Amino acid sequence: MFLGIRSVIYPAPDIVAARDWFVGVLGVQPYFDEPFYVGFSVGGFELGLEAGASVEDGPISYWGVDNVDDAVAGLISAGATARGDALDLGDGLRLATVTLPGGGGIFGVIENPHFALAPVASTGPGL
Repeated sequence: MFLGIRSVIYPAPDIVAARDWFVGVLGVQPYFDEPFYVGFSVGGFELGLEAGASVEDGPISYWGVDNVDDAVAGLISAGATARGDALDLGDGLRLATVTLPGGGGIFGVIENPHFALAPVASTGPGL
């Protein structure tokens, strides 16, 4: 069912400070930079900063799937709880999250037909 990790999205109440810190750590500029979301491509994987995300929820990892709706249905049938409808981000990108049984945290799935691994091109101290 899972195609591998695709994205990790971090809450960023001060998104400018978080963006600037990651620019220094990664040694690359974000490919997407808006007040609500900043996205970096690191070896083809998404490192995202979301201004409106809950710090209490912590970072959310998104696992690649062929079909978000099917994946969520399977996770719910296995005991997870939906956290809302799937989000259509445009350009074929869709994501959703569920709460794991027993209050074990948030689990994300993403449908991304454009995903491709890329060489890491970083000069920052983090890589």
